[in-house]
Amino acid sequence: MAEKKIAAPFYERLALILVGLIALGYLVILAKDFLDPLVFGFLFAILLLPVADFFEKKARLPRGAAGMVAIAALIAVISGILYLVGSQIAKLADDWPMLKKQVGSSIHEIQNWIESTFHVNMEKQMDYVHNATNKIMSSGTEVLGTTFGAISSLMLFYVFIVIFALLILLYRRLLFKFLLQVSGADNQHIVYDIVENVQKIMRQYILGLLLEMFIVATIACSIFLFIGIKYALLLGIIVGLFNIIPYVGIFTALFLSSLVTFATGNVQQVIFVAGTVIGIHLVDSNVLLPMVVGSKVRLNALLSFLGIVIGEMIWGLSGMFLAIPMMAILKIVFDRIESTKPWGLLLGADIEPKKLTGKIRKTPRQMDTN
Repeated sequence: MAEKKIAAPFYERLALILVGLIALGYLVILAKDFLDPLVFGFLFAILLLPVADFFEKKARLPRGAAGMVAIAALIAVISGILYLVGSQIAKLADDWPMLKKQVGSSIHEIQNWIESTFHVNMEKQMDYVHNATNKIMSSGTEVLGTTFGAISSLMLFYVFIVIFALLILLYRRLLFKFLLQVSGADNQHIVYDIVENVQKIMRQYILGLLLEMFIVATIACSIFLFIGIKYALLLGIIVGLFNIIPYVGIFTALFLSSLVTFATGNVQQVIFVAGTVIGIHLVDSNVLLPMVVGSKVRLNALLSFLGIVIGEMIWGLSGMFLAIPMMAILKIVFDRIESTKPWGLLLGADIEPKKLTGKIRKTPRQMDTN
């Protein structure tokens, strides 16, 4: 007679899960330099897969050549955006003497306000500023070296993303066969379902974000041009780019746009710009985001924000951007494995099912039994 398996108590299973999550998080932090570009390469490979398939099947190109053409198209689009942003920053640099004068007058006004409000005379304020400036200048070589190292690391990071995306496109069928063989014959239908849904949802999510970014940048540029803000195109692009970072991007866009406007305009224009950015964010969150991105990634706001915070703690800015796609992939996997369905339920949005009206349709199993 077979012995019945005794299930472990809940607290034991919970403790094992927590220990596993802590160990996994520690390994993810250690492997950041490797996993970060790999995950970005994976997302870009999913996005470019239809393009690579088109050149491989329709244009009869070899798989490697089709992947390289798709990657080249992506690089061309990103280079165009960087050129547009760089040209605007170059114009900002050309007006540096005027900006310096504007900032100086604004700082003088702030000093007068501090003196009248907090009764701190200008001599003490200037002493503090000079001391801070001397400290920065004394460590100028160190700052320059750190900046150069950061730029070099960033360029290397982009190169790794391109290489990983190209290799994933090249060996995608091999990777898929590996997943099928590892999962076993009984679970191959689950693997097919997971891979198909991950590709579909991630592609729609990324394209939706890019379209949303374009619409937000266009609206912001139009409003800034109408108001008469200098560098309206640059500020609009900043608002659009940082808008793709959920929850936190709005604060960065608000700070940068207000700072540039403060250096090139007056207080009234700063108020207009800040109000415009906040208004665009409200419209985007309540109208544009549900309409464009839709419910492709059905995650509840609590777990989404928690994931973004944890992503920033682990991988910084890239972790904030990758948090939502990674949680969406985990939800797809959890929903299709029986033992992890509660975790998929936890990640999902608590949407009330629609009430059934009319006759209840029978499932195929119920029809077979009748």
